[in-house]
Amino acid sequence: MTAPVIVTGGSGWLGHALVKALEADGRPLRVFQGDVRDPVAVAQLFDGMQGASVFHCAGVIHPLRATREFFDVNVGGTSLVLDHARRAGVGRLTYVSSNSPFGYRRSPAETFDEAAPYNPHLGYGVSKMEAEQLVLRAGAHGALHTVVVRAPWFYGPGQPERQTRFFRAIRRGLFPLFGPGTNRRSLVYTDNLVDGLLRADAAGASGRSYWIADARPVTMAEVHDSVRRALAAEGLETTSRQLRLPGFLCEVAGWADTLAQKAGRYVQPVHVLSEMNKTIACTIDRARDELGYEPRVDLDEGMRRSVRWCIDQGIEL
Repeated sequence: MTAPVIVTGGSGWLGHALVKALEADGRPLRVFQGDVRDPVAVAQLFDGMQGASVFHCAGVIHPLRATREFFDVNVGGTSLVLDHARRAGVGRLTYVSSNSPFGYRRSPAETFDEAAPYNPHLGYGVSKMEAEQLVLRAGAHGALHTVVVRAPWFYGPGQPERQTRFFRAIRRGLFPLFGPGTNRRSLVYTDNLVDGLLRADAAGASGRSYWIADARPVTMAEVHDSVRRALAAEGLETTSRQLRLPGFLCEVAGWADTLAQKAGRYVQPVHVLSEMNKTIACTIDRARDELGYEPRVDLDEGMRRSVRWCIDQGIEL
């Protein structure tokens, strides 16, 4: 008999893609509306779910205003999920983490691997680091079989409005490259990430972490070029004009972001701007070696599918 599956955050961008893949595979899913911060709701979610596989995708990336939400959801919610998962006797828990617990690389040539030390960037990074540590400790102590999947910037159909605004701005030549555009970023197409999550769930080891990303990091200039090619390939008139601004503007944004978050406030555009000249790149060697993971969708195809989804949904680009 196939073990049942719990997906927290199943209505989110990644969670929705994961649920679709699990349903296509015939896996029995528990659908439940609730809040991972609510002990009663979490207890009901895990009631009678002995032996289940859990994918803990629920989390806050961009709170509306206050940084407190990072810790209430990402740390407090994860702690509740782990506690009830242990009590229910679930089989395995796979946690979706981020690159933010590791900060940035100083050189475009450098990448993160699983041995990289924590160097969290502001509230989100600290909250995801603390949640990771909770999950990995649970696995190390044998109380629960756990695995951590570290996902960088992901993209694909179902994207939120912030990603669509990025496409619109590039189409019109209004989204700038900051500095030379040679800083590298790891991205992961949602279907690639879902494949990595399913492989991590099926793996035997507990207390392990894996970076899951596309085949190689790309420069920010390559990201812009890929979006332009995707827009043009789907028949949308797109400018080749590239706006360029000095990289120090990202540093100014970083100072402003730090001051705002120290005051408990979160301003999404300022935070996003602060990262636009940073190298945040990883290697997927461990996932390849231990999970047999190999990205099946490359950047150009993934961006084109994202643009096509917007068009099919009637979303203006």
